Amino acid sequence: LKDTGRVLQMSYGHVDRLAKLVPNHPTDPWTLERSLNGVSELAAEVKNEPQVKRLFDLAMKLEGLPRHSSTHAAGVVIGDRPLQELVPLHRDPRSDMPVTQFDMKYVEGAGLVKFDFLGLKTLSVLKEGQRLLEKRGVEVDYSALTWDDPKVYELLQRGDTVGVFQLESEGMRRTLAAVRPTSFGDIIALVSLYRPGPMDNIPLFGDRKNGRQPIEYPHPLLEDVLKETYGIFVYQEQVMQAAQVLAGYSLGEADLLRRAMGKKIKSEMDAQRARFVEGCAAKDITPQKANELFDLIDKFAGYGFNKSHAAAYALVAYHTAWLKAHHPAEFFAASMSYDIHQTDKLCLFADDLRRMGLELLPPDINASEADFDVADNAVRYALGALKGVGEKAMAELVAERKTSGAFASLEDFAARIDPRLLNRRQLESLAAAGALDGLNPDRASVFAGAETILAHAASAHQERASGQGGLFGGGEGPADIAPIRLPRDARWSLTERMAAEREAFGFYFSAHPVDQHRHLLAAHRVRQSSDLGGVPIPADGRASACMAGLVEEARWRTSQKGRRFLMARFSDAGGQFDATVFDDEAAAAVEAAAKAGQCGLLTVELDRRPGEEQPRVTVKRFQPLDELARRSRVELTVRCPDDASVKDVLAELERLEGGSGLVRLVVPVSGDREAMLLLPGRFAVDAELGARLARFVGEEGVTLAAAEQLRLVG
Repeated sequence: LKDTGRVLQMSYGHVDRLAKLVPNHPTDPWTLERSLNGVSELAAEVKNEPQVKRLFDLAMKLEGLPRHSSTHAAGVVIGDRPLQELVPLHRDPRSDMPVTQFDMKYVEGAGLVKFDFLGLKTLSVLKEGQRLLEKRGVEVDYSALTWDDPKVYELLQRGDTVGVFQLESEGMRRTLAAVRPTSFGDIIALVSLYRPGPMDNIPLFGDRKNGRQPIEYPHPLLEDVLKETYGIFVYQEQVMQAAQVLAGYSLGEADLLRRAMGKKIKSEMDAQRARFVEGCAAKDITPQKANELFDLIDKFAGYGFNKSHAAAYALVAYHTAWLKAHHPAEFFAASMSYDIHQTDKLCLFADDLRRMGLELLPPDINASEADFDVADNAVRYALGALKGVGEKAMAELVAERKTSGAFASLEDFAARIDPRLLNRRQLESLAAAGALDGLNPDRASVFAGAETILAHAASAHQERASGQGGLFGGGEGPADIAPIRLPRDARWSLTERMAAEREAFGFYFSAHPVDQHRHLLAAHRVRQSSDLGGVPIPADGRASACMAGLVEEARWRTSQKGRRFLMARFSDAGGQFDATVFDDEAAAAVEAAAKAGQCGLLTVELDRRPGEEQPRVTVKRFQPLDELARRSRVELTVRCPDDASVKDVLAELERLEGGSGLVRLVVPVSGDREAMLLLPGRFAVDAELGARLARFVGEEGVTLAAAEQLRLVG
């Protein structure tokens, strides 16, 4: 329809609307003729609009013909003689192999055998995990793993499968938690069932497996065939076995039956039905029951999955789950290395590994590799994963460090880099991410001084005896390098530092905007998204809770009952979480916060579906945290170690304009004695001020708290 409409120069919107009226069922595709007979709105358009009638008349003549020349991504065929003697061939300019002009259905009739050779990234992840384990002396042979490892099934039953092949989608994670697999056969079945059509059987599969419903078989003879899937047809092989057991089919005949059921050609189906009923009669099955069984098998054959294919996928899934369950640090390092350019995936992995209690070490010019690595059972962030730095450049940098030793200072760093191949954008990204903190912890100054650093690098490069080498020259550095003078007035607020970090990583790494209001969150007893699994929720009931989050995205949806609601994605220090908003006032506030990139305090309702680990979140009320902070009275306690820090703190406080916060100073008096001073006046107290004062007294010397009497504000 769309191609024909384009040739007829009809408007895109008109043709697109018509195309969307054609039912799109993956397991039951509708032809245009069937759509005209089954969709009254389409039939009316064709009847009343001559242009639409012409569109359908032409499109129906083209329907089913090859649209264009294309190559199957993984399909390879073999024959018993040179292929040009069997099928016409075509030279695809994008490939160095000839391509058959027959499509994949007709090459079989020409006597060729088809293969799908899949290149799976997961196999590379498993190999990289193996390599990382070898570095610390652990040998892993995936082929020797047992199939009943309890840690693997515990991980699957928790739905803790982010990054696990075929099992990582949110829906699949919920399915795993509901079904609670206990055997390799269960994994094969879930890989097969989790597709449009068969997935309707997942609740019944889980209920029968876990004893909530009795297992029933369509016929006693089918018990051995369907025992492993609790009486439910899941695989194509079961369709073939059923024909063997019930009607005495040979395997060859059973395969023809399976194909006939898949194609739904009436003449073939009628012939197969007669053969099936006749075969069942020999097993004392009545014609009525035989027809019932044929219809039941036909229903499942349409979307039955090939078990041998599912088993191969389940094998890779089991190996991946084993690596995550037993060696999570190596699992995450390997997985992140192979998704190094996908910011969304890196953020997802970072959230997941922190939730599992692993540490994600920041990038460090003197410790990180170009790829993700493991150090002391923690994952070290890759230099090559930072935005705009380039993997090749970072690999050369790491090679220089390993050849000539760690970089001792910014001056040493500038003396050893080749400024022709490392630019300002790369230096800024390294500085913003904290990768240069070991050389100079003042990120703002290093960021602002990127051009100065490059100028020193250019000067040092010119003085080298040789300009040869790779990205980082290997010649002797100049005997005397002038110190690098960085801008003194460069300062980043906490918000600016986090924004720069997000620009470098693609997500918030060391802190989250919500953390700026940690004192308010403590006063409201806010729960993190990573803690929701432990919230006690009564059976068939709901629980209330307080949460906080940055509104990442908000979209309007319509429920099956026609009710409009907002679907929002939030993030906090524990990771991302989704929530629905039905209340109009709360939805308007969340939508506004999404546009402004604001954080808010959420009053939520939690409910947990049977078998699900994580509860579902419904937002009842949303209050922007900035507004809440302005209405709250906050107390700041600063513990000064000496007289000099007292003077620095007071000088910083003198610059503040009025506010509603209180400041207490704890100062040394004599010996071990201290005095607490409540400063007169009111101050604009927030996390930003705390971060500024921490420069003089250290982070442990600053404490923010919401005043007790205002804990219930708002």
